Amino acid sequence: MSPAATIADTAWCWLAPVVCYRLGMRFWRRWNEPGRRAWLVAALGAIASGLLLASPITTRAENAAPLASLTATSVGSASARPVTGDDPAKERSAFAELERWVKQQGGTLAAVVVDLNTSKHWVSIRPKQPLNPASNQKLLTAAVALDTLGAGFRYRTSLYGRLEQATVRELTLTGHGDPSFGSEDLWRLARALKAQGVERVEGDLVVDQSRFDAEFEPPAYAQQPEEWASFRAPVSAISLDQNTVTLNVLATQADAPARVWFEPAGFVEAKGGVETRARGQGQRLDWRLAPAAQGVQSLLSGHVSVGQPRVRLVRRVADPRALPGRALGVLLGDMGVTWSGKVRLGATTGGARLAYVTSAPLAQLLAELGKNSDNFYAEMLFKTLGEGPKGEPATSQAAAQRVLAWLAKAGLSDPQLKVVNGSGLFDANRVSAELIAQLLAKVYLDPQLGPDFVAHLAIGGIDGTLRSRFRGAEIRGRVRAKTGTLRNADTLSGYVLSSSGRLPLAFAILVNGIDERHGDVRARIDRAVARLAEH
Repeated sequence: MSPAATIADTAWCWLAPVVCYRLGMRFWRRWNEPGRRAWLVAALGAIASGLLLASPITTRAENAAPLASLTATSVGSASARPVTGDDPAKERSAFAELERWVKQQGGTLAAVVVDLNTSKHWVSIRPKQPLNPASNQKLLTAAVALDTLGAGFRYRTSLYGRLEQATVRELTLTGHGDPSFGSEDLWRLARALKAQGVERVEGDLVVDQSRFDAEFEPPAYAQQPEEWASFRAPVSAISLDQNTVTLNVLATQADAPARVWFEPAGFVEAKGGVETRARGQGQRLDWRLAPAAQGVQSLLSGHVSVGQPRVRLVRRVADPRALPGRALGVLLGDMGVTWSGKVRLGATTGGARLAYVTSAPLAQLLAELGKNSDNFYAEMLFKTLGEGPKGEPATSQAAAQRVLAWLAKAGLSDPQLKVVNGSGLFDANRVSAELIAQLLAKVYLDPQLGPDFVAHLAIGGIDGTLRSRFRGAEIRGRVRAKTGTLRNADTLSGYVLSSSGRLPLAFAILVNGIDERHGDVRARIDRAVARLAEH
């Protein structure tokens, strides 16, 4: 606008009220004169129209014209980005780049991105191809458990027996599959007995594992039978410390035996030992485990050096069923409660419930699946789903059928879907990216499931298995997802939250067939997901 036009507009803004006032007074005086009402009304309309046309509103309309033009261009032109942010062209390009790279490495990519605002697919690459989801299998386990058991569900582990004065007869420890049950909980149960005045237990300590079947090794775990790492721990209705034992080695003085102890106490049959050497000699430990009649046998050798901190190693047990009973016997003895029987497996035969402990609610337990990718928690929750309708022992096979039935009822059935275990460990399950993405969409939009389900996932750049990924200022905290890693599988599925109040994007990315190059694969997956966040 020219300077002259600006001066004219400013002058008119001052003169307009004066002119309107003079005209209004003139109109009022003549309003009641006979025969003049009609032409006065017409004149008033003409004056008002002129004022509106000549006012500064015309200038504002001119300034608004480019915005109206931009909106029309955005809607009508395929090459322009809509103001609603629904053009996924750049995102498709990022995934196309990922697909080319995966193919060059001899792998396979399946990826789906769904906009929850419109239900439209932004990305769809081999959406129906079943691949090994690795730990993304835990998404299925978590969703079904949350809906079937409820967010407030808690496990209970109890002691039963017949209490007569200071003596308990037929003391039985029974549980329902609590994955979080640990040595501290067992101590609380023993302490509760002692607080009731118990001084003696007559007969055996019975461990009731009947809520689960006798197949304590989850499906597909036999693929690595000699792996003693804790991530491969077996499951049982009563577990203790995730069915693991911990070796502790502490250096003493040069040329003397190191101090060695195991947790929990009472389960490990120890053989061998560790030598303490002079400062600066480093350490070498050889720890081997083998099944034993009453627990697990430890074969230990090697050395540690003076001044080194305590060494702590964790290994799975072979048969976990008697573990909590043997540990309970040690705790009772430490508290001065005598017993003369043995630890054995059996069913609860009666008596009163003398003590019990409960787990945290399921909504909190799920964080071990989503944030920490804990295989033991996943398999325990999975097997819990396999309990029979009349209380029959839970089986992993029944749990798999429960998951398949839930997905079919939710409209997510897939003839190529293969559910074997609940953790995704080893070469077992087969799931498509389409099914995972649709599961994520369905659960998010369910007000009963969505909040707790999203909360159990790792947060990019903040916690869990994503704490060191997506750390940039623009994306930190906006990716909520489940990671997955096996020798030849890298996966990531979850949500990209919007910074503008829109519903998130749900995505599933499965890469199979690239061995031992996890850093490269993850970096490229993260790059594609970051592009979604930029949108």
